[in-house]
Amino acid sequence: MTHTGQCFCGQVHFSIDAEPKGARVCWCRSCQRIASGSPTVNVLFPEEAVTWSGEITTIIKQADSGNTVERGFCPQCGSQLFSRTVDPQGAPIRIRAGVLDDPDLCPPSSAIWVSSAPRWAVFDPNLPKFSKGPDSPQVE
Repeated sequence: MTHTGQCFCGQVHFSIDAEPKGARVCWCRSCQRIASGSPTVNVLFPEEAVTWSGEITTIIKQADSGNTVERGFCPQCGSQLFSRTVDPQGAPIRIRAGVLDDPDLCPPSSAIWVSSAPRWAVFDPNLPKFSKGPDSPQVE
């Protein structure tokens, strides 16, 4: 099955020829900054399954994890589209759930980097929470 999506203004479109590998909510400080205070909700796919059309601007920065991460967004409307780990390689690309045409495609199965969340953050009580990345200790 092919999954599709687009940015807010419609300048960037994409299709994904794979099923999601999972999804999670991320509260790292980088995600909070790009989401203007909220977490990002990311659906994971094999990077090679994603085809983009339209102009995408990227920024590469070191993430809280220490990994080098590239984030892509539409230069016209600013919609966040994806993040991908460029060093080390091999991680799935993380497509922002809100730009998928079907945002219900794969609900999050965990919340990560909750140790960085503000005190007022609201968490789904049904999701396991991890202090940092998905391999870090689970917290209450």
